[in-house]
Amino acid sequence: MGARYNERFSKIESILLIENKIIDKDELKASCSYGVPDRLRPLLWRLLLEYLPTERATWTSFLAAQRQTYNDLVRQMIVEVAAQQSSAGDPLSGDCSHWGGFFADNTTLAQIDKDVRRLCPEIQFFQQTTKWPHREAVSVNLSGRVTQAELSIESYAVDKLAGSTKKRASAEYANPKDKGSETHWQVAERILFIYAKLNPGVKYVQGMNEVLGPIYYVLAADPDEEWAEHAEADAFFCFQQLMSEIKDNFIKTLDDSQCGIEQSMSSLHSLLSHWDPVLHAHLVARLQIRPQYYAFRWLSLMLSQEFPLPDVIGLWDSLFADVKRFTLLPFVCLAMMERVREQLLRGDFADCIRLLQNYPETDSLVLVMDAYAIREGRAERPSTKDDDSSSNGSGAKKNIAEKITDKLRSTISLMRK
Repeated sequence: MGARYNERFSKIESILLIENKIIDKDELKASCSYGVPDRLRPLLWRLLLEYLPTERATWTSFLAAQRQTYNDLVRQMIVEVAAQQSSAGDPLSGDCSHWGGFFADNTTLAQIDKDVRRLCPEIQFFQQTTKWPHREAVSVNLSGRVTQAELSIESYAVDKLAGSTKKRASAEYANPKDKGSETHWQVAERILFIYAKLNPGVKYVQGMNEVLGPIYYVLAADPDEEWAEHAEADAFFCFQQLMSEIKDNFIKTLDDSQCGIEQSMSSLHSLLSHWDPVLHAHLVARLQIRPQYYAFRWLSLMLSQEFPLPDVIGLWDSLFADVKRFTLLPFVCLAMMERVREQLLRGDFADCIRLLQNYPETDSLVLVMDAYAIREGRAERPSTKDDDSSSNGSGAKKNIAEKITDKLRSTISLMRK
């Protein structure tokens, strides 16, 4: 298997050769289906998320223009606003026409600030200071606009992700002590705030920070410092590209539509019913477990809360490279359930919910391989044998313990190792 991966990585490198004036996007995606080399990931994600053009000759001018556009947005929406407010006087003086938008923005900012202060708590990265603080915005301290009053619970709309995140920080990240420096979580805060300002129909919804986190981490950790220096601007546009594809998951008015998260969850349970009717009957019919109890987080956050960040990044390699973008995701979710099928079949409601909401550590590449095998028809389906009849032909029903034991024995040989 190692030889195959080396061959695939060599193929990726050959596609990215400088002499290739135009990068074959389809060939690139096919080569990245099962993961990418760490050192090439920042460039590959820019390409796979369709931020960076495939024409290599345009990269320099394109990136310069995009990065300047982002800096202009930071100046207009953060730096200049801060300057205006510092000279605007008392908001209670009577002339408060310019204060309304400022306070409305702070309500959004309060939610963003709360979320990014706990971003990716399993690593220290977001608590560390960046080598490249924003030249203009670093003096503003965007997080300083959030007052204790604005952090009250009344400021936030309750959504389905509240209280359901698996990764939890032991404490909120603090502001840097050194003047002129800023942490990576503050950079993420600025990106999310500008996105919310530019997309008033979507705004900011809890969970978007979990989508941005891996993208910004990958770009900011680029070993090539010429690229890492511009991670903030590039991460903003990569995040915006990704959100253009998945934003329906975050719009509550679309929940019950054909493109909303409710439809995605329903499709996942339909997929489970088709692939493994025995497991579906146990979870859905017998235990009455709804996809909202676990699949909302799985699908809307692309499993970013279920695994450690390195595994999430490896999983996202495959999701971004999927030719039929994100149609692989429900198959990965199905593969996750099949991997713990035995435990689910013998569990009660509480056991199954606990397992699905706290998925055990698993190699994400194995899940990707399982998902492709299921989607492409190469995987062997679980047994659907009816275990109600007795071995002596009398028709007497077995007790529940016997039925579960027989069912596990009939399926254990089919389970992927």
